[in-house]
Amino acid sequence: MPGPVRTGIANLPLHGGKAPKWLFQRMVKLAHEITIAIISDYGPEEMLNRLSHPYWFQAFGCILGFDWHSSGVTTTLCGALKEGIRGIERDLGLFVAGGKGATSRKTPSELLKWGETISINPDPLIYASRMSAKVDSAAVQDGYQIYHHSFIFTRNGSWAVVQQGMNESARYARRYHWLGKEVTDFVNEPHSAILSETRGKALNLVASESNHARNTIAEIVANQKPEEILANLKNIKTLSLPARHDIRTEDLHPDSLKKIILSTYERQPGNFRELLGLPGVGAKTIRALSLISELVHGVAPSYRDPARYSFAHGGKDGIPYPVDRETYDRSINLLRKAIGKSKIAQGEKRNAENRLGKLVREANG
Repeated sequence: MPGPVRTGIANLPLHGGKAPKWLFQRMVKLAHEITIAIISDYGPEEMLNRLSHPYWFQAFGCILGFDWHSSGVTTTLCGALKEGIRGIERDLGLFVAGGKGATSRKTPSELLKWGETISINPDPLIYASRMSAKVDSAAVQDGYQIYHHSFIFTRNGSWAVVQQGMNESARYARRYHWLGKEVTDFVNEPHSAILSETRGKALNLVASESNHARNTIAEIVANQKPEEILANLKNIKTLSLPARHDIRTEDLHPDSLKKIILSTYERQPGNFRELLGLPGVGAKTIRALSLISELVHGVAPSYRDPARYSFAHGGKDGIPYPVDRETYDRSINLLRKAIGKSKIAQGEKRNAENRLGKLVREANG
């Protein structure tokens, strides 16, 4: 099954606390009005396009009055959007499932419920939800554990994903954006733009240069007997890996992986994507098979962190590159038009426009 393009990643510092009730209530109202305005003018597909753009999403959070660079903007904005359109989803043609923590694990059941309610087949949406989470947690092992997953979709089956992972030791969160309309391969360069302030070491099995490794991993599972795989793992634990590898052999426990290795052998996945989609196949299984691919079969995966830039439109000091003013201004103008057409109380509207004006001044400063 072909997959989507992941449109971006944003790195955000972890901040404690949560939005106070008085602010969140207003965020819900403003998100409600802005969403209605955008969909009225441009349709629900355009809302997906904008939510999948890391910078537009961040600007949307600013307009709603949340901390501009905090990791909490992701969870709070997604929560405000979901609550803001509650009860009018069918009128808008836009639907939101999932959320933070335990709520993210309810995404499949929410999609099943919506499938019955609006008479669409939920299976492709459930598959897209699960695979986007699998890719960002197992196929790209960058040190961030996924804890937030919001799945936004339309009546015709178009969708976007906004999910976030946490790196507690670095005190940073990384936000992953997906847009389903541009069909490509889930496991081969699924992103068109990835944004992050710094790079680290990562096992990147969705990099184009990992194609040979992906094929080898799938062949190992399908063609090599489970006892041979487990024997290789036990031998690997005695080896010392080069410093560039972000893989820890001490984390691998062949005995605990025995059950899943047997299960994958019985299911005979035809390729890496099918392997990744199997229940129970997670980061440790993929990491173990990657080690076998490299150290036993001599096929190395990519260790390139897919993160590239800190902001979608650059920085005011030219770091990582000068601000893209044309695109920046276009994003601002789209938001300004949306706010202008919304039925927002004058006080809240004035505050939102003041924040937009500040963005414009900073961009031209």
